[in-house]
Parts: sequence; C-alpha cells; structure tokens
Amino acid sequence: MQLGKIVGTVVSTQKDEKLEGLKFHVVKHVDVDGKPMQSFVIAVDSVGAGVGEIVLVAAGSSARQTKATEGKPVDSVIMAIVDTVEVDGSVRYSKD
Repeated sequence: MQLGKIVGTVVSTQKDEKLEGLKFHVVKHVDVDGKPMQSFVIAVDSVGAGVGEIVLVAAGSSARQTKATEGKPVDSVIMAIVDTVEVDGSVRYSKD
C-alpha cells in the first residue's frame, strides 16, 4: 500500500463494460508527512473518497481484491481514507 493525495479526477465515457459505474481519481503519492512526491497513479475509488483527501492505494493484483474491483481490469484502487498517520509516537498527519 502507498499513501496518496487525491488531486483530480478522470472522466471516461467510453470504457470497458467491466469499468462501468467506477469513479477514477488522480492520486499523487505522498510521504508520511503528507508532502507530495513526483509520482502519481490513476486509481479506482472503492470508498467514496474526494479530491484533497489522503488515502491508501493498493496496486497490482491486490487492487482487484475489493468488492468494487473484484474481477475487473484494475491496477490501482483507493481502499481507505486516512484519518491519522503516526510514526515513532509522533502524529505526522491528521485529517482534522
């Protein structure tokens, strides 16, 4: 899993029928402090996340393990919205 921040959305009106009804987000990878990194991914949203939120993203075959993505041609999925990141007893990110 990787931490990421949703920075945008992707709209595709023509897509494989297995992807119908799925929402796509542009997710920029972030470090444990929530600071953006260079890399990004397009991920299917399985939890109702929105732009600006810090999320957990699973990739590869793990991305097809959620209820929303099972058996679908998906390589990345947003599987959790992050509330807090704590490292060595120090809160590095908090949604509040």
